[in-house]
Amino acid sequence: MLETKLLLVDDEEAFVAAMDKRLTMRNMKITVAYTGEEGLQKLGDDPDIDVVLLDVKMPGVDGIATLREIKNKHPMTEVIMLTGHATVESAIEGMKLGAFDYLMKPCDMDELVAKVEEAKNKKRTHQEKIIEAAGKDLRGRRGR
Repeated sequence: MLETKLLLVDDEEAFVAAMDKRLTMRNMKITVAYTGEEGLQKLGDDPDIDVVLLDVKMPGVDGIATLREIKNKHPMTEVIMLTGHATVESAIEGMKLGAFDYLMKPCDMDELVAKVEEAKNKKRTHQEKIIEAAGKDLRGRRGR
């Protein structure tokens, strides 16, 4: 199975360190960022990241604003929102903006890993469909 490339964006350093260790043991390549701005920069540096785990409550640019920007610049990237302060409003807002899912911290590690794999598979399926459609379009144009 291919290694999953995951970007973890959260301002809580202890949480990031623990998640990095636990997810690395589950065959994931983790990139970390401690602010929304840093997360956007790292995603721009490595557009092959499969999934972003994004904290909702962060100082400066919060998770909702970061999600909006990710979906604007990297629409194929799947985002799972994480929060210790869930509100129905932020969950609804995140889902409207295109978040793949929304999980409460602390979340069950097996559930999180399953959600990350689902999100990664969704991204891959979309990419394959785009490549297939582009190939059909090219074949159709050559036949003219």
